[in-house]
Amino acid sequence: MSNTSLRVIARVAAKADRVEQVRAILMGVVEPTRREPGCLSYQLLQNQADPTDFTFIEEWASTAAEVSHFATPHISGALRQLPGLLAAEPDIRRYTVLM
Repeated sequence: MSNTSLRVIARVAAKADRVEQVRAILMGVVEPTRREPGCLSYQLLQNQADPTDFTFIEEWASTAAEVSHFATPHISGALRQLPGLLAAEPDIRRYTVLM
């Protein structure tokens, strides 16, 4: 059986004094993203030991669905708000399920 879905792990590091702002922006994209065509799963996690560390765990039906995600108003709006609030560029990694 072939699994053609795309898994994405996206880490976002907030500046220590901007955690609440970053959390609000990131939480604001979760529900609209879950309603996007091709979104199979979309979770936002916050590290218990380091509250500046946020991680999205995502599953998309296809690469095209994930690419379209970045063109949505909620994501493009969030990306416009985040500069200056982050300690580093987001680390986005894309995976194929092997087994």
